[in-house]
Amino acid sequence: VQLQASGGGLVQPGGSLRLTCAASGRTLNRYGMGWFRQAPGREREFVSAISGSGSTIHYADSVKGRFTISRDAAKNTVHLQMNSLKTEDTAVYYCAADEMGLGIRTAVDEYEHWGQGTLVTVSS
Repeated sequence: VQLQASGGGLVQPGGSLRLTCAASGRTLNRYGMGWFRQAPGREREFVSAISGSGSTIHYADSVKGRFTISRDAAKNTVHLQMNSLKTEDTAVYYCAADEMGLGIRTAVDEYEHWGQGTLVTVSS
């Protein structure tokens, strides 16, 4: 499966962005999906994940209550709605797919497929 992340951009603190991860090659319906981010000079870190069935969702503490992950089976996409953005949310955001699709994966090496990343810059 090939993944394409989009929706990044420049936004002021307190603003919102909606990231989209679009898939081609295979349906995402049975894949566990995750969003990760990597700020300059830092390790890639877990942001959010949703199980293959969509029944289980998990967020990093740093984004809980502000970000929402969802999946649209009809469009073969996964979204990350980001509200109340902070300067510390600035990073390249990556979507990833886990072939097992069961439960929640939070580690980088648990995902087999990655998109190319989309840059989110939160700045006034």
